[in-house]
Amino acid sequence: MQAAVHQMPQMLPQYPRQSLNGVINGAHIVPPTPPVATRKRKRPHQYTVSYSEVQEVDSEGKLREVIVIDDTPPPPTISPATTYTNGFSASYQPPQFSAPIRTRARAAAEAQALSASTSSVAIIPPAPKKRKREPVDDAHATITKKPVTIVQQQQPVTTTKSWASGSGAATDEVSKGPVPCDDKEGHYIIVPDDIIARRYRTVRLLGQGTFGKVVEAIDTQNDTRVAIKIIRAIPKYRDASKIEVRVLQKLKERDPMNRHKCIHLLHWFDHRNHICLVSELLGMCVYDFLKENEFAPFPRQHIQSFARQLLGSVAFLHDLHLIHTDLKPENILLVHSNFRSTAVPVPGKRNVPPRMKRVLQSTDIRLIDFGSATFEEEYHSTVVSTRHYRAPEIILGLGWSFPCDAYSLGCILVEFYTGVALYQTHDNLEHLAMMEMVMGKMPERFARAGTRTKPEFFKEGSRLDWPKAKASRQSKKDVRATRSLQDVIPPTDIINRHFLNLVQRLLAFDPSHRITVREALNHPYFSLSIAEEI
Repeated sequence: MQAAVHQMPQMLPQYPRQSLNGVINGAHIVPPTPPVATRKRKRPHQYTVSYSEVQEVDSEGKLREVIVIDDTPPPPTISPATTYTNGFSASYQPPQFSAPIRTRARAAAEAQALSASTSSVAIIPPAPKKRKREPVDDAHATITKKPVTIVQQQQPVTTTKSWASGSGAATDEVSKGPVPCDDKEGHYIIVPDDIIARRYRTVRLLGQGTFGKVVEAIDTQNDTRVAIKIIRAIPKYRDASKIEVRVLQKLKERDPMNRHKCIHLLHWFDHRNHICLVSELLGMCVYDFLKENEFAPFPRQHIQSFARQLLGSVAFLHDLHLIHTDLKPENILLVHSNFRSTAVPVPGKRNVPPRMKRVLQSTDIRLIDFGSATFEEEYHSTVVSTRHYRAPEIILGLGWSFPCDAYSLGCILVEFYTGVALYQTHDNLEHLAMMEMVMGKMPERFARAGTRTKPEFFKEGSRLDWPKAKASRQSKKDVRATRSLQDVIPPTDIINRHFLNLVQRLLAFDPSHRITVREALNHPYFSLSIAEEI
């Protein structure tokens, strides 16, 4: 391209013609004073050339950079969709008196139009759209791209890396701009058919807790169904999940055949700031089964099977100097949720038709959720365990260790027998009062230790200060309604007598007098053969 520059002739002001000696017709006169200019004198015109850099596709389909001089017309377009008038395309008209003003934006737009019309492999970025799935991760999904107009600017492509720390492999995730994937609380937004880590396709949400969410997914590499625990994108939960990963890796290392019924970690990785733990897909948790079964108790032979497996799992943890600290029915999964339905009479009601009760076909279970698990030699937080399964030494601030797991197991076994939680309270003093209703008065030595750490719970003589004056009528009623353990598990036969004794030793107030889980496995209760019953 060339710029044509025309030098304009210099225009001089028209003054009366003068001779060199100032004489007109032989007479000497004074030369007239030139008129005063009414505007500033023009400076010599400075010619500058402005240019911009654009990209074009040449006749061979190759992209090249071209410098466009701003005082020349743009290159003619050759798009077959362009209409021509007088030898010029409709997108450009010849200048009338001067070249049109060319801006960088206009040059870029016209170059993009040329590229889009002449190249058979024009690169068109996808238009922004709401997140349905991650395009980069979904190897089987079809990405629909919307055409862009010739004046639309290309959107920057942001590349982020998510390092799969558990497997040592890295996954590159390319997304066009930031795509929201979390809610305001840091939970991952679950979308059906979402592809996670280029491998796992989500199916449905299985559950949600404080830590995050658990989803069912299909492992596209081997076409198997797995469960993925997706931790909230909050630092404290991410840190706890890394501890859980360390624990799970140790459990799998020490028990590769999984004889001790703890969940096995298959894979873990960091996906969009969420730690993800992949494990085998199991059935529902024991609590959900109880709930869907209208909180009907389990048959006694099932309780014995559950107790043996749970004590074995926790004994394995304790042998590794590991305390679970959060044992509860929600953290016990059935391997298979299959059941049969049978009609059972409603107790205490003769003329009421029998109701249908679900009976499990398999009692195989797995212990899960090691997010709060703590090694004995490491830091112990002040409060652990879910309220209903919390040991008295934790409530009194006396410190805790392996026996707190044994206490939680005692509460769980009673719940299996009755169908409902043994302690239903949310107040520390009320909880201790209910414990005394179930197990009798605290041992004096244990009560004196509690008086030193929680004097507000005791009165003179190291006796529990219940009820306090501020206690509500409902609270007093709930404590009075709490039955003793012998009333809850009546020793009507040898099975119940041994079961009652086992639970009493697991629920002992003083942790130093509480039976260990390893000792409990040798309890006479497990030598009994319990006949199948509803």
